Amino acid sequence: MSTPKSKNKKIKKPDNDTVAELISENGSMRKLKIAIAASEVAPFAKTGGLGEVCGSLPKALAKLGHEVRVFLPKYVSIDDAKYNLHYVTEIGEIPVRLGPVTRSVRILKGFLPDSKVEIYFLDCPHYYYRRSIYTMDTDEDERFVLFCKGVVETFQRLGWAPDVVHCNDWQTGLIPVYIKDNYSWDHMFDKTACLYSIHNMAYQGRFSKDTIYKAEMRENLYRPGGAMEYNNTFSFMKCGIQYSEIISTVSETYAKEMLTYEYGNGMNDVLWPRRGDLIGVLNGIDDEWNPKTDKHLPYHFSSKDLSNKEKNKQHLLKQTTIAYDPSKPLIGIVSRMVTQKGFDLVEKAIAELMLLDAHWVILGSGEDRFENMFRLIANALPYKCWSYIGFSNELAHLIEAGADIFLMPSNFEPCGLNQMYSLFYGTVPIVRKTGGLADTVHDWHDRKGQGLEDGNGFSFNDANPYAMFSTVQRALEVYKDKPTWKKIQQNGMNVDYSWKKSAEKYVELYERAMAKRVL
Repeated sequence: MSTPKSKNKKIKKPDNDTVAELISENGSMRKLKIAIAASEVAPFAKTGGLGEVCGSLPKALAKLGHEVRVFLPKYVSIDDAKYNLHYVTEIGEIPVRLGPVTRSVRILKGFLPDSKVEIYFLDCPHYYYRRSIYTMDTDEDERFVLFCKGVVETFQRLGWAPDVVHCNDWQTGLIPVYIKDNYSWDHMFDKTACLYSIHNMAYQGRFSKDTIYKAEMRENLYRPGGAMEYNNTFSFMKCGIQYSEIISTVSETYAKEMLTYEYGNGMNDVLWPRRGDLIGVLNGIDDEWNPKTDKHLPYHFSSKDLSNKEKNKQHLLKQTTIAYDPSKPLIGIVSRMVTQKGFDLVEKAIAELMLLDAHWVILGSGEDRFENMFRLIANALPYKCWSYIGFSNELAHLIEAGADIFLMPSNFEPCGLNQMYSLFYGTVPIVRKTGGLADTVHDWHDRKGQGLEDGNGFSFNDANPYAMFSTVQRALEVYKDKPTWKKIQQNGMNVDYSWKKSAEKYVELYERAMAKRVL
């Protein structure tokens, strides 16, 4: 049971003894106990990049030799039998208090697929047996207050004190507060540090002041400009930022953009004092995305031999209304059809884009106006454009492998994964220079202007339809120069975007957080 406790907090600078505790006798960093808490973990629950990260990063960390445990709400959509989940009888029922109400939580345990990484599901049907992962229900705050408090209560009942808790997005923003304040009476957490990852600044977990009572937080923390108050609302995200030793996000450029008025969604003022603790780490690519081994492809290929890529293009087009023509480039899109992803730019330039000497294959769903646009275009120009409104994992892989060009003109993109898939599959990306897109796609002509030949795609700065259209034109001109195009393809395919590389960077951040533990 939590007991709120007032405490003056100071940042302790790491000294030699603190650093020495992190180093084993052989001089390497010691094995860490890492807890990863998230509202999404693939394949159990996923709506986007958050689920991908939290389904892949734990396995990469475990391969580096660390002890990793994952914590996720048990949504009704998660099939116990399919994933061989079992009730943890030694823990039993956990009573979790939310102000005047107490809810009962059961813990189910399983493993991330193809790994020995343990995952614990917090089962509370009252909150998690809903129509979707996220809701507009009036108790949305309670759903994740319970999750945050339940994770800490689970640590206690497991008798397991993590060296670091890796919290993700607003849904886990209260965990650092509970560890540092409400549960500070439990000395098992005295050395537990927190890293808070922001995957998208637009979602900040903002609710009425009443949330502070449901969460059993100290009321004096909700004063104007205080640790939990943001524009007269209670903000989960602000709590995570204020109470974590280290803050991360999913690309270096997005870490800089988050500090600006344009991209900070108002939270930039909260982040600015913590800018020295804000670090960007690119997401990695899951093992299923590999053109050499991809089980969804009829033909495998590599940067050394791209001949089978053309065969995948032929196979893809057989499933569409478009006839294969080796002289025409195929432009692919796989995306949520929303304004964030730049579909407003595509909408304004659609007539001009369809006049270009190229074929188009589109997969995705989202806002009605964009879905209808692609339905109409596909019906009017079936020989030139084909669209699938919905989602197909197999088709997504086939488009990444079979297309020549991948269009991703996002208005903002914290990290982005499809441009990295495209690079790895020799499908040259065209992107807007923002967030993770700017960090991963390097414009061929920009790099040539610097005397370099390591460009791997094409990009544009301004979020307007003309900038996008002219960049597509530029890419189509280069496509005609086959030796140059192959060079651009190979540049992209030879970059390491593996999770191992990203996991190593996260371990560095965990160690930094542990050395800075708030006491």
